[in-house]
Amino acid sequence: MDTSAYLKAVVEQTSTLADWVDGQDVAAPVPTCPRWTLADLVDHVGATQRMVTMLVGERMTEPSRAFAGYVPCPTDSAEWRAWLTDGATEAKQAFESVADDTPVWDPSGAAAGVPFWSRRLFGEACVHRADAAAALDMRYELEPEHAVAAIEDWLDTMTSRGYWENRPDFADGMRGSGQTLHFHATDAPGEWLARREPDKVVLEHTHTKADVAVRGPATELLLVLSRRRPLDAARTLEVHGDQALLDQWIDHMDWVTDS
Repeated sequence: MDTSAYLKAVVEQTSTLADWVDGQDVAAPVPTCPRWTLADLVDHVGATQRMVTMLVGERMTEPSRAFAGYVPCPTDSAEWRAWLTDGATEAKQAFESVADDTPVWDPSGAAAGVPFWSRRLFGEACVHRADAAAALDMRYELEPEHAVAAIEDWLDTMTSRGYWENRPDFADGMRGSGQTLHFHATDAPGEWLARREPDKVVLEHTHTKADVAVRGPATELLLVLSRRRPLDAARTLEVHGDQALLDQWIDHMDWVTDS
């Protein structure tokens, strides 16, 4: 997917989310993010999109002003639909005003800029719509190709140099000596090999033997890797090899309960 495709999908995903949360109980718990209410979820999605809109639209190479420009969601859930859809539309327009090589700050450590943020907003929309589905007992569906793209965002973000350096708890938990995990989507092209090294996690796109392999439909794989569905509830996934290694990996995806 390219930047325009990511942002088109962000608008579509956010529109569905907006329809789901419109007029709902602001205090409804979000079981996949135990410390969040539905208001927290809506606030996070919309505020993040607005922050990224400012970063990209104003071509910021330093993020403090965008962070300081936090815009909270309305307290009345009847206003959420318009607030969310307006934020997604404004984000799409901001990305349309720049080129992929326009200098924009991002936390990856790779100076990925505009492409990083387009994919990150897409991944956020996919995963947080799953949170809303869990909170509101809605059916969560995602095209396999979109699920693969969201997995790519998730894994690439988690294994980025910036994430490793800024989350010492994750780094300490993921240090290794070459242990490998293979993730394989079976309904759309998508394979990843994560190799734990002493100073980083190396992510490759390859099919090879690993210490543990998990394979199955892309959407279920996304939900498990992002801790939106327990592994023992993912009936369509197959796990081969050292499951303890996979359990440890999933256990260290703990940032999802805070963001």
